[in-house]
Amino acid sequence: MKTRCFMWLLCSWAIVQNGLAQERPSQCVAAFVGKQMVVDAYTTTGKCRLPDTATGELAVYTVDLSPTENKAVDKVDFQIAIRDGATKTLTMFSGRTYRQVPVQSVLAKCQKGDHIVLLTVDSRYALPHHEILVQ
Repeated sequence: MKTRCFMWLLCSWAIVQNGLAQERPSQCVAAFVGKQMVVDAYTTTGKCRLPDTATGELAVYTVDLSPTENKAVDKVDFQIAIRDGATKTLTMFSGRTYRQVPVQSVLAKCQKGDHIVLLTVDSRYALPHHEILVQ
């Protein structure tokens, strides 16, 4: 009886651990407004800045990175939050998941110094440049 109980607990633990394990990101993605990648350099020191007058569609794409160009490939789902520049408070832009959104509608809820924070909804995607400074 003890052996059966122990085996049941061990199997249950393994199932829970397997279900809770997060898949590691395996594909790079980047934010774009229109056809322009938002980050100035897809490196560890790259910066994301956007003027408060920007126009176009904000989207997150898988990217084909090369020394000569960074090409958007496929759109991925994302969510948006806004980090207040003064208080650092993080607030959801909306509860929706997007493939693209007019950047003007996001900027309308921002002030200079705020950050637009992009969240991937699929753990397969790595989005290292996820905070965009509004200038």
